[in-house]
Amino acid sequence: MSIIEKAASRIDQQRQNAADTTAASSVADSHDPITPDAGFVHARAPEPAVPTLAPAAAARPTAGRHSTRVIELDLSRMRELGMVTAAGGRTNLLEEFRIIKRPLLKRAFAERGAKDNPGNLIMVTSSLPGEGKTYSAINLAMSIAMELDHTVLLVDADVARPSVLRTLGLPAQRGLMDILLDDTLDLSDVMLRTNVDTLSILPAGTSTPRATELLASSTMTAMVHELAHRYPDRVIIFDSPPLMLTSESRVLASHMGQIVVVVEAQTTTQHAVKEALQQLEGMANVNLLYNKTRDIPGIEETYDYHYG
Repeated sequence: MSIIEKAASRIDQQRQNAADTTAASSVADSHDPITPDAGFVHARAPEPAVPTLAPAAAARPTAGRHSTRVIELDLSRMRELGMVTAAGGRTNLLEEFRIIKRPLLKRAFAERGAKDNPGNLIMVTSSLPGEGKTYSAINLAMSIAMELDHTVLLVDADVARPSVLRTLGLPAQRGLMDILLDDTLDLSDVMLRTNVDTLSILPAGTSTPRATELLASSTMTAMVHELAHRYPDRVIIFDSPPLMLTSESRVLASHMGQIVVVVEAQTTTQHAVKEALQQLEGMANVNLLYNKTRDIPGIEETYDYHYG
């Protein structure tokens, strides 16, 4: 190689070394910001990590954000419809439900066996529609709400034909079925507090053809257990479907500690009553509530209560 060629080679090598040095300096400069520009994220102190949640958990409100909604019962309207209200004064209806509730309350908090269902879970049902079970369930709940030592939760479990809110003049709401269908919902998301401080309502919720299976599910068992034990002074009244129309009432009855069967006087046949009671065979604490009797002059409706 000639001297000229060698010199040219050295010049090329020096140029290449200079280019590499400039490139390395440029890369280093890109990580060492000179000004506090927002684009230079490495110049900031590291921010605390933001926890991420799985999709199901993210949809559930945090424990501190659950807020039970409050609804206003029209007590004057209820009084006009012949329902029990604390402001209604001393009426025959009020006195009769005081008699009806006393043995139920006694058994609700009595000593129970390890395998017995909680006594404070009370189902109100009937043989057929129209016998007054919803009316009786609401009146029983209102009467228990007047107690000094107890609170009451009224559950509309007649999921095929919900009638508790409708009877009270209120619009449909999410409720029992929604909890069983959506595990991101909490009881407090669908439970309704009322202007009667000791009374809350759990609506039936969204109608579904899978109601029987949902009521028989482990989710329902866990929810009923929670309802029964969350508050030691609470009584839970379930307005159930009629026994002879659906299988849902029989499934629901399997969770209950006490059952009240409403029988319409002068209308429901003995055959219908016997058929209904056969659906409850083997279950303890089955009671009959004789409704709409008119044996006493001047009294439109009376109730008679029997334990069987």
